[in-house]
Amino acid sequence: MFQNYLRIAWRHLGKNRGYTAINIAGLSIGMGIALVIGLWITDEATFDHYAPNHSRLAAGMVNMHLNNAVKKGEFFTGGMIMMPLGKTLGTEYKDLFTRVAMTHPNGSRLFNYGDKTVSGKALTAQADLPGMFGYRMLNGNADATKDPSTIIIAQSLATALFGNGDPLGKTVKVDNTLEYRIGGTYADLPKNTTFNGLQAVFPWGNAENSYHRDNSSWQDHCGGLYVELAPGVTAEQATARVRNLITPYEKDVHEEVLIYPLDKAYLYSQFEFNKPAGGRITIVWLFGIIGVFVLLLACINFMNLSTARSEKRAKEVGIRKTIGSLRSQLIAQFLSESVLLAVIALFIALVLAQASLPFFNNLAAKQMSIPWDNPLFIIAMVGFTVFTGLLAGSYPAFYLSAFRPVKVLKGKLQVGKSASLPRQILVVLQFAVSLILIIGTAIVYRQILFTKDRPVGYNREGLFTVDMNTPEIGNHYEALRAELIQKGLAANVAASDMKPTDFEDGNGIDWAGKRPDQNTIGFYNVNITPDYGKTIGWTITRGRDMSRDFPTDSNAAILNEKAVRSIGFKEPIGQIVKLFGKPYTVVGVCADMVTNDPYDTAENAIFVGGRYTGEMIVKVKPGNDLHKTLAAMGSVFKKYNPSSPFIYKFVDKAYAAKFEAEEHIGNLAAVFTGLAIFISCLGLFGLAAFVAEQRTKEIGVRKVLGASMVNLWGLLSKEFLKLTGIAILIAVPFSYYFMSKWLEGYLYHAPLSSWIFVSAGAGIIVITLLTVSYQSLKAALMNPVKSLRSE
Repeated sequence: MFQNYLRIAWRHLGKNRGYTAINIAGLSIGMGIALVIGLWITDEATFDHYAPNHSRLAAGMVNMHLNNAVKKGEFFTGGMIMMPLGKTLGTEYKDLFTRVAMTHPNGSRLFNYGDKTVSGKALTAQADLPGMFGYRMLNGNADATKDPSTIIIAQSLATALFGNGDPLGKTVKVDNTLEYRIGGTYADLPKNTTFNGLQAVFPWGNAENSYHRDNSSWQDHCGGLYVELAPGVTAEQATARVRNLITPYEKDVHEEVLIYPLDKAYLYSQFEFNKPAGGRITIVWLFGIIGVFVLLLACINFMNLSTARSEKRAKEVGIRKTIGSLRSQLIAQFLSESVLLAVIALFIALVLAQASLPFFNNLAAKQMSIPWDNPLFIIAMVGFTVFTGLLAGSYPAFYLSAFRPVKVLKGKLQVGKSASLPRQILVVLQFAVSLILIIGTAIVYRQILFTKDRPVGYNREGLFTVDMNTPEIGNHYEALRAELIQKGLAANVAASDMKPTDFEDGNGIDWAGKRPDQNTIGFYNVNITPDYGKTIGWTITRGRDMSRDFPTDSNAAILNEKAVRSIGFKEPIGQIVKLFGKPYTVVGVCADMVTNDPYDTAENAIFVGGRYTGEMIVKVKPGNDLHKTLAAMGSVFKKYNPSSPFIYKFVDKAYAAKFEAEEHIGNLAAVFTGLAIFISCLGLFGLAAFVAEQRTKEIGVRKVLGASMVNLWGLLSKEFLKLTGIAILIAVPFSYYFMSKWLEGYLYHAPLSSWIFVSAGAGIIVITLLTVSYQSLKAALMNPVKSLRSE
């Protein structure tokens, strides 16, 4: 019987090729989008699943809050921990943790072998880390870094340094100072891992890491911590046991240890009042909802076109019921048609998804692929197809099978307003969803552009940084600086321990009259040379800038406006502040700068005479040809730093990179929105064609009576415009509410402008008119003699 259903379904689809093509196109695009979104969600949900025991991995974190804290700003949760905590967990809680690894990021390091020098991202970690995270060792051992003179490197770095040669046992020079032996090579890590892009793991026991290795301070948060839970132990149980380890060492701040599962850490990275409060999971839910709605739009097309053409199948239903067909058999027949359509659409969807994955991977910065060899994927696709077919065919099947044979065969089937009401509701739903997607995407892009245009407190134009990655740069800094300026290549040059776009180190400072409740206030402490302010172009609002004309400025400090407000200085100039116990005299106040999260408010910062610097900051002389200037600068750097290539990073590009996550989301949303609108327009196009076909006689009569083409176009378009207007009334308040909530997640955000809603509403009206106008004008231009003769 099922075979007979499929044969009848195939014949019916073949007789109505136009409508079949519209349904297949809509379903295949909808299913393709749902498939790509499903792959994206899987990639997000399996972050760090690269590790075989990922469900037992956790990060060691610290919850901090003031005693009797009640306000959000008095709570903080972070992943930077104190070194004694890691040592304690590793030695005294072996029943809770099978492995413990402390880490410290090294940033970019230079690796030299023979005549080759390569830059790569490095990490210093205890030897258990590679094994915990399941590094795929191609040769050597994962725990080779137990030897303080041995490192392990990624395959890409090994290839760059040694070509196809065997790297094991060979010695590389790092930053032109330290020599390490290669103890192993691991496969490059995928993008959806915590240590994506990591090219070398350095030994924890090396003398270079002595500050972190031997650090015994319970107040100095200076590293990361990862643990592997013992079998049967949960993160909650481990947290309960170790929560109060820091209590004996705390002063004015209450700190607690948190063991946070890595399976949650990526998706739930935001905390409020020391409790997980969302994060990336919001975006996952958002795209999941988009995928469901896009698939629903395609199914709505099928429902609308099937029920709209009910008259065409009414006699078929009447005859089959008369000769004994049961309603259940008719329902099975109509559902088999929709499932057959879904199967055809699935094959097209898979082809579209496979072909478009490189585009989507580039758009989303992912490494997604269709898991053809995974049986679960095949089962999921079968279930997905059957579900889609049943969803698309459910309403038409029950609607068509309910026709009464007596009325149908007598020609008394009524398809008036009540019959078209469900279709109208579905059209409204389609365009309401499309409009919500349009408004949401527009607001995401506006937020990105609004923040990009935000004043950052310094001048990024022509500004770039160079890592002082070898001793040669530090030893020849003054000569290098002088030559760049004398040759007219640089307007100014300075040095600092941090890039202008990434302030990392934060600590407390002391001053006279400091209150107990101010002990939790953190300050980015930035070491700078006297030329820093002139190089980056900051604004001094009070006092003066640092200068080479004042030798005592090695003991001077500049506070930003936020720091002055946090401390409560009425007159900051001349005040003494202490950082790590060393006194500094405040000589100036600078305007707040955006140095980390561009969506956040400015942070407290103190700039002190630079004893420790690791970044050169160069301002290209205005008016210079940038390409020629960089080439000339490369020669100067090569002169003073011959062991290293000239590697630079422009500050404006580093700042733009901060918006990549939001831009990826916006770009994906824009593509999915465009395809959703296309699917909706496909259905509307088919529905408009059917309405025009239904009203052929009416149009002929009106033309004979003198109706103009404009009148007829308005007659056929009016109904759809009315439905679009209702969709706008539904979508605008819905979008306003939810996008307002989304924007509230950013401290610095764009206002919700009415023009976005007006433009989106006008756009959806134009789209509706363009979609239905072809069919309306085609019907209006038809010769009335032919249309009336056909009746």
